[in-house]
Amino acid sequence: MTEPQKIVLQVNSLKKDFEDFPAVQGISFTVLAGEIVGLLGPNGAGKTTTINMILGVLEPTAGTIEILGQNPKTDNEIMCSVNFTTVSAHIPGNMSVRDNLRIFGLLYGVKNLKDKITSLLESFSLVELEYKKVGVLSSGEQTRVTLAKALINSPKLLLLDEPTASLDPSAASLIRDQIKALADEHQTAILLTSHNMHEVETLCDRVLFLSHGKILLEGDPITLPAKHHKKNLEELFIAVAREPLVLETI
Repeated sequence: MTEPQKIVLQVNSLKKDFEDFPAVQGISFTVLAGEIVGLLGPNGAGKTTTINMILGVLEPTAGTIEILGQNPKTDNEIMCSVNFTTVSAHIPGNMSVRDNLRIFGLLYGVKNLKDKITSLLESFSLVELEYKKVGVLSSGEQTRVTLAKALINSPKLLLLDEPTASLDPSAASLIRDQIKALADEHQTAILLTSHNMHEVETLCDRVLFLSHGKILLEGDPITLPAKHHKKNLEELFIAVAREPLVLETI
């Protein structure tokens, strides 16, 4: 008999108000070990605010967040099991690729750090770039460095904000394979945002559609569109962005 998957991330009734603007309005969801969940929605839907609350960058107005059953506000060590990439956070451009990975590895207290860095440099095709300063790399190369950084501590929970946004199709495909392997082989729980619906269909076991700070729809990215009379996930995304109130009544 197969054991039930472990809950890595539990979000309960999470809210965030900015003065009089309700950015996130009482959302609840889980991410299980080995599961990839897509957090989808148009700009301003509340995706980045939600991720920033999970990371502890923003204080929730109400609600709770648990990571591996612990409250990160009272158990600081649990955040050593978390890592992230986001388009809004850049790693230091005046240091080399290797030095960046070394500094982040030291911050996380990674054991056998030299071997870990070598493995990541090889996995993300960064060996020839390891002594170059990050600031002189192309946007795609910087994206690969950022993803390598996100895996330096072998996280149990990985938050990915547009993980392949700056990559060419070939590089993006390789990164998607690595993300899938993390979930399948290492049982990493992954929450990602993306505007690439093909990527979402390829990677995600489940999707959550946010609209105006609320979870409007949830389900399998392959079967969910047909339940709402849409041909594919991209068509459903457009409908959520343009007609969320209509979708709520279906």
